[in-house]
Amino acid sequence: MASSFPDYYELLGVQSAATQDEIRQAYKRESLKSHPDRLAGAPPAEVKRATERFQAVADAYYVLSDATRRREYDSLRASHGFDERTTDPSASANFFANFANMFSGASAGSSGQGAPQRPDAEGVFGDVFEELLRPEVERVAPFWAWLGAACGGGIGFIIANIPGLLVGAIAGNRLGAIRDAKGKSVAAVFSQLGGNQKAEILRALAMKVLGTAASNF
Repeated sequence: MASSFPDYYELLGVQSAATQDEIRQAYKRESLKSHPDRLAGAPPAEVKRATERFQAVADAYYVLSDATRRREYDSLRASHGFDERTTDPSASANFFANFANMFSGASAGSSGQGAPQRPDAEGVFGDVFEELLRPEVERVAPFWAWLGAACGGGIGFIIANIPGLLVGAIAGNRLGAIRDAKGKSVAAVFSQLGGNQKAEILRALAMKVLGTAASNF
């Protein structure tokens, strides 16, 4: 029988006795390496493989970062021999199809209907990287702030020429900045960016997380 059980420890490159911090750091490393948005312009097949691995890495972190889920997973893993374990991303999809019900708190990707689903890979990425991701997103994505400044400046100029333009631009910029932030998670804003913007942010994150290794990112 072909290997079918996902070895999440091997997928993240950690030992089965790894600490929670080691698992978190491993997730950061592997998710940055496999994030499909860094492959803008690559052949579709390559992007597809990266997307599948990115999801499997998120699955691994979701399972191993929670003590209860990890304990239940470890019990299942122990019942599968080495020849049954694999890092093939497709095995992770099968795992969640067959065993998601054992994760009663599977809210990261659950629709709220029926059995729990796989975690949302972009959501996991945004949650783990929020502290590093937020300033990078704010640096490249002030859409409404700029639009507000332009509109406010135009109205201000009509009303009071140059002084009105300045006042209107400042006011519009502030209102736009509020619109940028209101009701949106960092992950949601990141997911709405263009491919080049995402790639730029991922490169910046890689430099912070991977250091000199990011030169090949």
